[in-house]
Amino acid sequence: RIVQLSDKIAYINHDIDDARRAKILTVEDIPKDIREVLGDEHSQRINTMVTSVINYSTGKGQIGMAPEIQEATDKLRAFMFENVYSNPVAKGEENRAKEVLVRLFEYYTKNPDKMPELYRNNTKTEPVERCVCDFISAMTDRYAIEQYKELFIPKVWRGGE
Repeated sequence: RIVQLSDKIAYINHDIDDARRAKILTVEDIPKDIREVLGDEHSQRINTMVTSVINYSTGKGQIGMAPEIQEATDKLRAFMFENVYSNPVAKGEENRAKEVLVRLFEYYTKNPDKMPELYRNNTKTEPVERCVCDFISAMTDRYAIEQYKELFIPKVWRGGE
């Protein structure tokens, strides 16, 4: 449960930052009632959510957020689905992103020795495809793109300059 909540907190906040960089949304686009509860900035939202999980869960035998914070987080997630995840600009990148993932999957399936030790070692007891999926799913967007560039985009040769 704690991993699930941590993932939700991380992804929603990183997605907001990505959407801001892509100029798909501004902080002011996020409904005011959500910002009043969770905060305007990345660090404020994460602090509010994480602190709520800690305070609400301590001594209860269950992991969760305070109802007010959970409600605002759910509203924020719904807002992101409505305004970002289905945004034509973001959707326009979907096929390109799929291509990156497919190429990485194919590469690491054929070259499992190129994965980090943890994932490489798991191939002894798990199918290589499962280990590659685990490795790729742990990548950030930036890291996946950097891996793609490193593996598939030719380097500019600067000989003789």
